[in-house]
Amino acid sequence: MNESDLFDTLAHEYYHLTSSEKKVADYVVANRTTAQHMSITEMAEACEVAEATISRFCRRLGYDGYAAFKLAVATSAAVRVASNPLTGEVTAEDSIPDLARKLAGATLEAVSETERLLRPAAIRQAADLLLAARGVLCMGQGGSMILAQEAAHLFSTAFSGYFAVTDSHMQAIYASQLTDDDVILYFSYSGSTTGLMEVLRVAEERKTPVVLVTRYPKSPGATRARLVLQCGSTESPLQLGSVPARISQLYLMDVLFSEMCRRDLEACRQRRAQVADALSEKHM
Repeated sequence: MNESDLFDTLAHEYYHLTSSEKKVADYVVANRTTAQHMSITEMAEACEVAEATISRFCRRLGYDGYAAFKLAVATSAAVRVASNPLTGEVTAEDSIPDLARKLAGATLEAVSETERLLRPAAIRQAADLLLAARGVLCMGQGGSMILAQEAAHLFSTAFSGYFAVTDSHMQAIYASQLTDDDVILYFSYSGSTTGLMEVLRVAEERKTPVVLVTRYPKSPGATRARLVLQCGSTESPLQLGSVPARISQLYLMDVLFSEMCRRDLEACRQRRAQVADALSEKHM
């Protein structure tokens, strides 16, 4: 295994871990500097699991033992720190310039990770689905719904038929009226919310393709979606609503939007010019 990919591996395998193993994964991601110096006993105590769980966790990820796993943690952390030395949690002692640099670093790292995880074939397939769709419903829950609204706004500046559906009941109602000529573009960082699973169930009945934007390609929702677009972020699975995670998803949408537009640049220019003209009257 390539040790520099440890944190990516944790993200990929997270939903295949047991509840006890997830505690270890959460702790290592949130405390990557501390974790590389801890003994197996200290790690077990910090995670409130048995030492046997730590050993099993290491083997599940492909390491011969805890020592090899710690080396991978140190190597992976070093790679990330070397490329972005100020990335990390903001502390009470930070000055405003330090705080700003740390947050900028975290955002840049999330975008860079998304670029690294990006699958060109998936972008092309998503573009094919959206360009051929009669209509596209953009959905999410909580903070992810804000991203769905932003996506609907972005795509509507060049393409027709994009609508954000904010209410969970209305999402189910609208989904029940779709066909295989429509597409659902769903945002869920975790890929494991009840709202997502309900929409997927209805979409499967209607044979409507679902394009899921998520961090976890092996999450329950990802296993049932037609297509998965993976975003990158350095946050722990238990850290919710971070700005870097949201920006990484917006960056992913910008890539998809650009791929769709460049297939017919002249038509895209004309449509965006029409939208700009229509909006011009809204400005003073």
